[in-house]
Amino acid sequence: MDIFRSRRLSVEKNLYAFPNGVRKEKIVVKPADAVAILPVEGNECCLIRQYRFAIGEYILEAPAGTMDEGETPEGTAHRELIEETGLSAGRLISRGFIYTTPGFTTERIFLFEARDLAPSHEFTPDEDEVIEVRKINTNAIPQMICDGRIVDAKTICLFYRCFG
Repeated sequence: MDIFRSRRLSVEKNLYAFPNGVRKEKIVVKPADAVAILPVEGNECCLIRQYRFAIGEYILEAPAGTMDEGETPEGTAHRELIEETGLSAGRLISRGFIYTTPGFTTERIFLFEARDLAPSHEFTPDEDEVIEVRKINTNAIPQMICDGRIVDAKTICLFYRCFG
């Protein structure tokens, strides 16, 4: 049963059968899939400092965004990288995907490493995004994760998929 449905998100309440035979009613959030991109140039990567209204603060994270209907993960990564950083990638290297919070949502984020970067204005930023691009030495990222300066899960996963 639909609780909520929009173009990019649905919330459903259904009866689920578990492997042990138990059946239980559960709510599942089903957003559109998304991508996250780590742009890398030499020993630096570009992260963004972005205001996130849900938590009411800025966080440091990898550029990312939701896939539009009919878009491939690579196409979304290409578009989002330009929208959020003004950079285009000559090479997008797939680093797999992650489930963000599989206890209640089907959301997948496809991970990409972006190389051979060049300026681009092919796409414009979204009007509701408040973003600053930051270049950070890749050697500094593990300490920033450990001390809490980087707390975004997709960014942490993506960094270790690229450099772990």
